[in-house]
Amino acid sequence: MNDLRVQEILLNNLGFTQENVNKLKIFHDELLRYNKKFNLISRSTENDIWSRHFLDSAQIVKFIHFQDNKSLCDLGSGAGFPGMVLAIFNKNPNFHVKLYEKSPLKCDFLSKIAKITDTKAEIMTGSYSSYKIDSSYIIARAFKKLPEMIRISREIAKKSHKMIILKGKNAQEEINKAFQSTNFKYKLENSITDKQSKIIISNALKSE
Repeated sequence: MNDLRVQEILLNNLGFTQENVNKLKIFHDELLRYNKKFNLISRSTENDIWSRHFLDSAQIVKFIHFQDNKSLCDLGSGAGFPGMVLAIFNKNPNFHVKLYEKSPLKCDFLSKIAKITDTKAEIMTGSYSSYKIDSSYIIARAFKKLPEMIRISREIAKKSHKMIILKGKNAQEEINKAFQSTNFKYKLENSITDKQSKIIISNALKSE
């Protein structure tokens, strides 16, 4: 899928504005510049950033109610996927986007992207386990295996939340293995960027 087609989908199907897309263009160019020195993303994906990283991240805006004045946390945000893309999309100043990343280098990159695109995002440096996870949405992409994500949802998250996990080509195999011995309830959505990839969505209720 070429870059212009991705931009059309963002604008016409996912609710991004032209200003959002312009910010993603800045993000794109800065990511390529940083990646020449630092391994923020795989070099093999540099020519496919719009589809492989931006659109893959952006597709989950369909499952998040940004107008609700709540918050989301992106665990293991890395180079900003999906968290920075969601922060760029967010149009509600009362909805908070928190990016958790343990790498100081990647946190510096995320802070720079937030600054040069004038995007509101909280960069949380260090291990997620050192923070109180109290967001209404817990998001992850290429972070932990499913059993660990289930543990985070059950044991670490402090309030009721929706967990949204982006999983790649081996998604179904990992799902089958992880859920053999648990009654963890979830639903699957197909990814729009890869027919073998899945989006796992679970609503976790806690006594508050």
